[in-house]
Amino acid sequence: MIGGGPAGLIAAEVLARAGVSVTVYERMPSPSRKFLLAGHGGLNITHSEDRARMLPRYGRSADRLAPMLDVFGPDDLRAWCAGLGEPTFVGSSGRVFPQSFRATPLVRAWLTRLTELGVDVRRRHRWTGWTDDGSLRVTGPDDVTSEVAHDAVLFALGGASWPRLGADGGWVGPFTERGIEVAPLRPANVGLRVDWTDTFVDRFPGTPLKHVALTVRGHDGPPSRGDAMLTRTGIEGGPVYALGVPVRDALDADGRCTLLVDLRPDLTADQLTDRLRTRRPKDSRTSWLRRTLGLDHASVALMWEATAGALPDDPAATAALVKAVPVTITGTMPIDRAISTAGGVTWSQVDEHLMLRTLPGTFVAGEMLDWEAPTGGYLLQASFSTGVVAARGMLAWLGPDT
Repeated sequence: MIGGGPAGLIAAEVLARAGVSVTVYERMPSPSRKFLLAGHGGLNITHSEDRARMLPRYGRSADRLAPMLDVFGPDDLRAWCAGLGEPTFVGSSGRVFPQSFRATPLVRAWLTRLTELGVDVRRRHRWTGWTDDGSLRVTGPDDVTSEVAHDAVLFALGGASWPRLGADGGWVGPFTERGIEVAPLRPANVGLRVDWTDTFVDRFPGTPLKHVALTVRGHDGPPSRGDAMLTRTGIEGGPVYALGVPVRDALDADGRCTLLVDLRPDLTADQLTDRLRTRRPKDSRTSWLRRTLGLDHASVALMWEATAGALPDDPAATAALVKAVPVTITGTMPIDRAISTAGGVTWSQVDEHLMLRTLPGTFVAGEMLDWEAPTGGYLLQASFSTGVVAARGMLAWLGPDT
């Protein structure tokens, strides 16, 4: 097992329970460091929504991941947590959290279980490639490289969004050298760059836009709702991250993308127009918007920013602007500031058991595969699901006498 994140460790557990001798090689001083950091402010481990709503969250990979979510879905993951002494609860947004709200107790109990099952976790061991005969090159903490033979191996090395925690995408080179197709790793669930004016930057970094709905101009998908955060260099937050694919598509097409911000998604343009008709003679444009629509300073400032200081006076035109404030996106933040990555080993390279077609007995799981999902528990869920599927595939490959 190469990689000690959620996908690798759940696969190790499945294999060990079946009586297989398992060694996990983890390059960091302790396994699941990204998992631990992700749970620092509250571990969102999966989501409670039904299958019909969950699958579209995986976008272009939904059909490939669907059978894997059937094998190990949200209910299975919640039961697994409870078995480790960490029962879960559903938050107001439908997200699922451990009762302790943290990753540390869960990981501690998990590592204890793996030890009891006989799993050998070797820390500070880095995989550096294959030998000519297909053995694994693994360099230990003493900088001595060993050649490790194996009956089957699972790679679960993550993407490239957390280099300081071990996920640096260093596996891409050795994989492509072996002729394995890897889609370029790109930032996902990441902040977007906006060239704010100096005045806007000085006043509003760290200010949320509450209860907004976002769309990408030219993309016909549903709006992404929630709280977005203004930053010195752009905009980020859950509803921003959920639009990663159409944003990247637009940026790839012409280098720019227009994000449309609906500041009052629960009201129609006609309803907003009716309210805006009650303007008092002495109202400034800002006072008018704040009094009639309840917009906060940041929202009004965003409208000023988008119109270069030329807010309309007409109620209908102003309502239309409130429903779709245009924000020009010039790029994304770099990959090392992303929560996750898109790209990875393409689906054409693996079979339904996640075994590489050109390297029999070699499996891939987790973020190394070419899929992505928004935050909200979907990332961890698919990482666990692919880990379980790969482990079962390994058991089938090893045969009944394992």
